[in-house]
Amino acid sequence: MVGPSFDTCNLAPKPPRSSSTSASAIKFLCSYGGKILPRYPDGKLRYHGGETRVLAVNRSISFAELMVKMGELCGTTMSLRCQLPTEDLDALVSITSDEDLANLIEEYDRAASPLSCLKIRAFLSPPKSAKKISPPSSLASSSNSRSPSPSYRTTVGFTPRFSKPMMPKPVGFPVCMEKSAGKIPQHHGYGSPGHVYLVHNGNHWQ
Repeated sequence: MVGPSFDTCNLAPKPPRSSSTSASAIKFLCSYGGKILPRYPDGKLRYHGGETRVLAVNRSISFAELMVKMGELCGTTMSLRCQLPTEDLDALVSITSDEDLANLIEEYDRAASPLSCLKIRAFLSPPKSAKKISPPSSLASSSNSRSPSPSYRTTVGFTPRFSKPMMPKPVGFPVCMEKSAGKIPQHHGYGSPGHVYLVHNGNHWQ
């Protein structure tokens, strides 16, 4: 029976890393896309869901460079919170500057063994941005439809119709008639000159 063959080149031992190389490297265990939830039944906090990736960087990296690399890792801009070596997940610290990053590395240096590569637990989440409050679409449409002042439409060539004014009827005043030599005296007054109004009173006309 012939066993599997091995390449002697692959069996050659790898040279150990120098202490200076391991001491200058930092590994961030970056978790994103999940949530920190209590574990059943003891209630201890654990990170559920999402993804966790390892990001190795140089110890002398700046905060801005670190966030660029983490953004490339996640595919979008993220905010960084890290777990302190002696704390649980309910006491995460936000890293927002070079000073915060230096203090974090110092805390891990105190808890880690000498000449070992630091492994920092990091949690990435979308940055909190201010949300604009927009009015409902129904209110926006109604406000747009309203005009600040009433508008009046006029049609070209339109002439308003007005009813013909009623002329006042002529007012007749009674004219007294006297029988004097068969002549009827004329009295001028308002009204139509061609009409004489007579009033019969008893046996004579007035």
